[in-house]
Parts: sequence; structure tokens; C-alpha cells
Amino acid sequence: MSDAELPPVIVGAGPAGLASAATLVKAGLRPIILDEAARPGGQGTRRLAPAMRSMSQRLMGGNATARTARRERDEDDILRACDWRPGSLVWGVFGNRLEMLRNGVHDSLEFSQLMISPGATDRIMALPGWTLPGVYSLGGAQVALKHHAALIGQSVVMAGSSPLLYLAAAQYARMGVKRLVVVDTTSTRDKLKAGLGMALTAPGTLLEGISLLLELRRLGVRTITGASLRRIIGEERAEALEIRRSDGTVERISCDAVAYGHGLRPETQLAELAGAEFRFDPVLRNWFPVIDSDGRAGPRLWLAGDGARTGGRVAAAKSGRLAALSMLEARGELPQSTDREALRRSIVRLRQFQTHMAKAFRWPHEYAATLPDDTIVCRCERVHAGEIRAAIRKIAGPAEINRVKAITRCGMGRCQGRFCSQTLQELTAATADLPVSDVGRIRAQAPVKPIPISASQPETVQP
Repeated sequence: MSDAELPPVIVGAGPAGLASAATLVKAGLRPIILDEAARPGGQGTRRLAPAMRSMSQRLMGGNATARTARRERDEDDILRACDWRPGSLVWGVFGNRLEMLRNGVHDSLEFSQLMISPGATDRIMALPGWTLPGVYSLGGAQVALKHHAALIGQSVVMAGSSPLLYLAAAQYARMGVKRLVVVDTTSTRDKLKAGLGMALTAPGTLLEGISLLLELRRLGVRTITGASLRRIIGEERAEALEIRRSDGTVERISCDAVAYGHGLRPETQLAELAGAEFRFDPVLRNWFPVIDSDGRAGPRLWLAGDGARTGGRVAAAKSGRLAALSMLEARGELPQSTDREALRRSIVRLRQFQTHMAKAFRWPHEYAATLPDDTIVCRCERVHAGEIRAAIRKIAGPAEINRVKAITRCGMGRCQGRFCSQTLQELTAATADLPVSDVGRIRAQAPVKPIPISASQPETVQP
């Protein structure tokens, strides 16, 4: 089949992927959509489990429930017009072929145009005790509630520096968790300083955040700001979170579950395997793929959503549509009238909002330098901070994160560095006394997620 005959391929059925698909369908194409999950929706738009649907108004509110129902109907209409392949774990990109597991069976797919929109995951800084049972990421706490219809505990502390902190806390409070404490590691002063920029770039989003704060206050949820997280205490599971308040006093907050995180980190492994280059953002202290104003990252490659650049749900959808328009232009099928310029301006503004928000919800990079040596950094391989420091001090030549990974195995486990790479990056920079941009980023390798050996055998390939 020639390149012109191959349909566009979209990896990820969140807001960016679905918006891209809708644009391509409207142009008369039938794109292939691949997603690891059985149902569409990204992290912020995750569909509720059947057991939660009767409680949707309680969880989201009446207006939000109606909007969500309309959105999901629209998504289903889009998917019916596409070649929708749920349960497809794309684990590698080799030239112009995707390798995947589809419902547990190996499959390959050739493409001429590939749009990747895998979203983002929680950004985690290692903490003494963070590997105890009962400790979750903020996103994990949401998944437990929305996807599994389960609370992570009845006495919950939600901590860190992330806008998701207040959304997840509000959702848990709405579902009846009475013993709930929010610990925000960014000070109120920093939030006020960032407020003007947030108000100028996305006032509606800012108002949504303020409404969550007011709701938590009405519900009587205790909120602590400007504190630092010291450790999670427990024998068999989490029993308390120890913090240092802004006045210097140490407090232990009893609980049976802790959810924490510090914003988002982009899922970029597939983009790297597909050929994307990367650039360090000094404000967000993170690496992002290099894209043009339409999301193009290579001759056959487009990226959209939070996996390309943090921007939130609305920006993700707009970037997905913009990428699809660029794909149509590359095929010589761009409609005469489009909203490309308006989309570009809107996306720039929404991503600027995220830059301001990064100051209101600070990534606490300075924590890495003070981590006790016995703190587990890589929970998959059980690599401790002291082992990493010792390895860095013995390295002949510049300290680089992939060399540290090779020596210590930090980042080689099941999650492939998704949850330890940010701590490893900051710990390497602090120990070697280097700018964090100089120590590099963990390189992606296939398979980007674990796959069973049996499924990768040639005889299991289906035509």
C-alpha cells in the first residue's frame, strides 16, 4: 500500500487524539486510533466506571455531568467513524512501523502519518516512605475513584504542589471522605504572585481553581500551605505524613492513605522512538519534544496534548485539531477555510498559563539534595539515594543521567523511569553540582512498557 493510501494513525484517545480524529473524519478520512485502555478518555476526562455512573452528579455536579454526557456521546460518534482499536499497547516505533500488543496478541502497523498524544503522568519527587502501601499519586487516587469506584482510604492526606491536588481533594470530599487534609507545598504568597499572569492568560481556568478552594473551605477541609513534606510514616502501610510547616514546626498528620504529586511530566517515550528531538525548559525544569507551531516533530510525525507540551485539557484538544490540519496539509487535502491562526494563538496563551501555574505550584527540586541516603528512589529496582550519590562521585568524567542509570539500575524497572526519573535527574544535578539541564534525560528504549515474551513470538502474529 502506498503512503497516500495509508490512513493517518493516532496513538492516544484522550482530548488531543479525539479532536484530531474528528478533524480528519470531517475531511473524509478514516484514521486508525490506538489506545491501551478499553475506553476512550484521557486522565482528566476518564470515563466513570459503571458502578460510579449513578453517582456522577455527586462527584462532578449537575452541569458538569450533563456536559460530560454530551462530550462522551460526541466521542462515541467520532470513534464509530474511525478504525478504533482499544486495548492496543504500542510498545515500539521502528522506522514507519508501530509494534504493539492488541488484546494480548502481537501486531504491527505501517504508517505514513503518525500523531502521538499519550498525555502525561504525575510528576513525583521521592520521599522517605513513599513506597509504603497506602501511598498513591494524585492521579492514581483519581483512577481509584473514577475507574474502580473505590476510595484510597477514609482518612486521607493529599499533598504536593499540583492543581490536581485541589480537584482530587474536592472529589473525595464530595464522595463523603470526612477526614481529609490538603498539604500544599507552595506558599500562598507564590500563588498570589503568579495570579496576575494566570488571570491574563486563562481567567476561566483560574476561576475554576478558585471555586475548588472555596468549595473545600465550605466543606471544612483543613488546608495547609507553604509546608515541606518530610516523610511518610508506617510499618505495614501508611499511618502518617510528617511535614514541616512554614513556621518551622514539625507536624505528623495521622491518616490511612496519602496521595501526592508535583504537577505533570509528559509521556514522551514513543515520541523519542519515532524520532522527535528534545529541548529543556528552564521554567518548567523539564524536557519537551521539539515541535513547530502546528505540532509537527518530523516528516511523518506529529505530537499533541500534554505529551507534547503541558497545557491542560482545552489546549490538548486544540493542539489535536491543529495537528490534524497540518496532516491534511501534508496530504494536499487542507480545507480552504480553517481556524489555524486562532488555534495557534489560543494554544500559545493556554500554554503560557501553564508556565505561570508552574510558579503557583512549584516543582520542589531542592528536596533532592536533602533526601536521606536510605530513601528509595527507584522502587522497581529498589535503588537508594545513597547508592546514586556514591555512583555519581565515582564516575570519571561528566555526570550524565544515563550513565548513572547504567551503573545503579535506577530507571531500569517496570515503569522505565516514569516515577523515578525526575528525582534521579535532580539528585544527579545536585550531587555533581551541575545545572539540571546538563545532566540530560533518560533515553527511551523499546519496549516502553512491559510485554510478555510469549506474545512477541512471530507465530502469534495475526494477519
